[in-house]
Amino acid sequence: MEDKNKNDEMYEILKKRIIQLEYVPGQVLNEKDIAGEFSLSRTPVRRVFEQLKNNKLLNIIPRFGAQVAPIDFLYMKSAFEVTRELEGYATRLAAERITDQKIEELEAIVERLKKYDIAEDYKRIIQEDEIFHEIIIESSSNPCLVEILYGLHMHTQRIWLYAQPDISEIGLFLNTLPNIINALKVRNIEQADKAAKVHIDVFVERIKQELL
Repeated sequence: MEDKNKNDEMYEILKKRIIQLEYVPGQVLNEKDIAGEFSLSRTPVRRVFEQLKNNKLLNIIPRFGAQVAPIDFLYMKSAFEVTRELEGYATRLAAERITDQKIEELEAIVERLKKYDIAEDYKRIIQEDEIFHEIIIESSSNPCLVEILYGLHMHTQRIWLYAQPDISEIGLFLNTLPNIINALKVRNIEQADKAAKVHIDVFVERIKQELL
């Protein structure tokens, strides 16, 4: 059990580094260095590399090593198309099932966002946005939907961070997230669905000329 916990911890740490671009697209990860960092043999490192490969975050190249997957913009386009529909559905469910306490947590996120500077705090803004979505996804109370959306978010969050040079307006968040909250507060499932999709549409529209 202890070894499994260490393997799981290594997986989560490496996944986070890839998503948050601490490991840049195309970077080669040294198996020996990773094993040394986590005080593990190379065998569990290879297993974790394989997990990351299965999640399209690493490419395993024979006789070369493990390379952080480049951002595939055609794949990202398809990921956003699916995410848009499933986020809308999750928000519809959340409109019926979310607790008042969770709505207050969403409101607190928006209040924190108002204090951030888009240039200096971009990474924190994306992290807050991700927490916002996680609250809604979990509030859908649909385990299958949660699993699928978390898998998609590994990729959509990565491109949010990659797109930093093209995002200069905090309004991208402050003009859309409060509408989601308002729909949840009045338990309006149609309004919630629409507001969730608009949030994604605004971002995709903003970057599609440069990236997608």
